[in-house]
This record gives sequence, C-alpha cells and structure tokens, in this order.
Amino acid sequence: MTTRPIGATAPTTVRELSVEGAYEFTPEIFPDRRGLFVTTYQQPQFTRTSGHAMPVFQTCQSRSSRGVVRGVHFTATPPGMAKHVTCGRGRALDFVVDLRVGSPTFGEWDTVELGQDTFRSTYLPIGVGHGFVALENDTTLVYLMSGPYVAEHELAVSPLDPELALPLTLEGAEPVMSERHVAAPTLAQALEAGILPDYATCLELEAAL
Repeated sequence: MTTRPIGATAPTTVRELSVEGAYEFTPEIFPDRRGLFVTTYQQPQFTRTSGHAMPVFQTCQSRSSRGVVRGVHFTATPPGMAKHVTCGRGRALDFVVDLRVGSPTFGEWDTVELGQDTFRSTYLPIGVGHGFVALENDTTLVYLMSGPYVAEHELAVSPLDPELALPLTLEGAEPVMSERHVAAPTLAQALEAGILPDYATCLELEAAL
C-alpha cells in the first residue's frame, strides 16, 4: 500500500515530443485499498519544463465511444490557445500535429497513449493541432485551456489527410467523425488558404503566457 499526504509534491516524468515545444507528462500514481490519488498537473514543474506558466482560463471534458475521432483542432492565431490534455477514464491515442508555418517541425506529428492506467498528459503549445481516437468506450478527456472557446476562432485540419497519415484505424471499428471534421481541409489546403498559425507569432504569444 502506498499513501501520499494531500498537497505533497509528486514526481512526474517528462518527455519532449518530436513536435517542437510539445511535452508528455507521466505522473506518479499513489494507490491504496480505497483507490488511488494522482496529480495530473503541477505548475512549478510545468514552468521549469516549458519556460512559462500555464494560465488556465477554462477546463473542458469530452466523452467518446470507441473509434470516435476528434480533431485535428487548432485555434486561429492570434489569439491562439495552449492546451494540456489528460484522460480520466478509458484510453485514447492522442495526436500532436505541428501546424505552425515556419516551425522546424512543421507538418510533423507525434502520438501519446493517454489512459486511466497512467494518467499521462500532453501539452500542446499555441499553434499546434490536437486530435485523438478513442480506444475504448466512455473515454473521457480533460482539457486545461489557456483561453476562452470562441467558435469563429476554432479551426480544423482533416485527420484523414493522406499526407499526414495519422493512425486512426482500429480493428473492427470504422472512424466515427463529425461532419465538420470530415469536411475539414487537408494540411496543404489549409496552408494554401492562409489559415495556419505563423510560427514566430506563436512563439511570441507562448512567451507571454
């Protein structure tokens, strides 16, 4: 049995993702006969890792059935939005996609498996796209967001873009998507339309967080 005093600092393992400025956080879990306790976000460690705080303007949750695909979302920049994402129930394959024009990792992506067994989380800096595919029914993701949701600022790139080639397919399940995501432009189309975030602008906004 492992116990932890409420309020004590718990160690977290940090991994830098292949998308510049994005991170994976894996916290220590403290189980006992009652269940478990875990700290999924610690501002001091986050600040040491990223170089700035994560101002939490709002928190959101989504619940998805197995095979549901959400994203790839991003926010018009400016204003831009940073996100910290964790999974409180079920499992999801999380996608971190660099949409920042001029970034050294533009067009690249990385994946992190989020789930109730690890309580791992991802941090997506301003201008980086986010999506996921739910690996189990009732998969619940929790989002810490640095700004408000404004419908006209919220944009998407198609998760079905063959150039991105995101691993969306699950055995025995076809991807379940909203009409908005099915109709979203490819990365090349979004670039041509001039709607993708500018890397230098993203860095300026990120530094001001």
